[in-house]
Formats: sequence, structure tokens, C-alpha cells
Amino acid sequence: MKMRDRGILPLALAMILATAGVVRSQTLQISPGFKEPLSLSGTSGGPNNSGDCGNIAPTPNLIIQVGEDLPYWRISVQTAGAPTILIQGPAGRFCVLPESAAAGNLEFSGFGNKGTYSIFVGDRAQGQHPYNLSITQNRN
Repeated sequence: MKMRDRGILPLALAMILATAGVVRSQTLQISPGFKEPLSLSGTSGGPNNSGDCGNIAPTPNLIIQVGEDLPYWRISVQTAGAPTILIQGPAGRFCVLPESAAAGNLEFSGFGNKGTYSIFVGDRAQGQHPYNLSITQNRN
């Protein structure tokens, strides 16, 4: 291998791993009174069929570590396609589906138990779309 070709292999490997969904999840640590709204973006969907909540990535889009119980929080996702939110946390597993087939905005809200939450932004039509996710403690 020539000296100038050494950079090509690592770059190609990184591109293959990224397109295969082997990308690290974003991790947030929050507690009551966090600076809000927290906003993140990413790509919905993935190669894995969740069974009831559309196609998701092999790893969560977001991991949230809640340090203390949250009296109220709301996770909102805006995207195109046929979105879903799959949440696995201390109180169980929840699948959020849109109210209608054309809806691209989803929300999960309520009491937030202390613990770790894995958030997957899925797609029921096996598509992949850019999304914006926000987290707030505001009820409005």
C-alpha cells in the first residue's frame, strides 16, 4: 500500500459503518430545572423491525439519563414520513404513533422516573428522514 493510500481505507470503513447504522447514540444527562428546550436532530428509521413501532436503528438515536424524577417532561419529534417514537425506560417500553397517517409531529409526555431512557425515532414505512427532537418541562 502506498503512503498516500493509507487514509482511504479508514475513511471507507467509517463511511460503511455509518451507513450500516453503527453510529454512537447521543447521550444527555438531565434533572429538574434543566436548561430548555433541549433540541437535537438526526435521521429517523433504520434496518431493524421493532415489531410494533416501525423500523428503527440498531442503537438508540438518543440516551437520556434522568438524575432525579421529573414531575413533568415532554419529548416532541417533528419529521416527515411515517414516524414513531420508541422509548425504553425505567417504567417500561412505550411506542408513540401519530394520530393520523399524515401526521409528522409526535409527543410523549408525563412524569419522568429517575433512570436511563433509550429513544428510537422510527419510521413505519421503512423510510429515513431528518428529524428535530426537543425536550421541555413546559406544559404549554
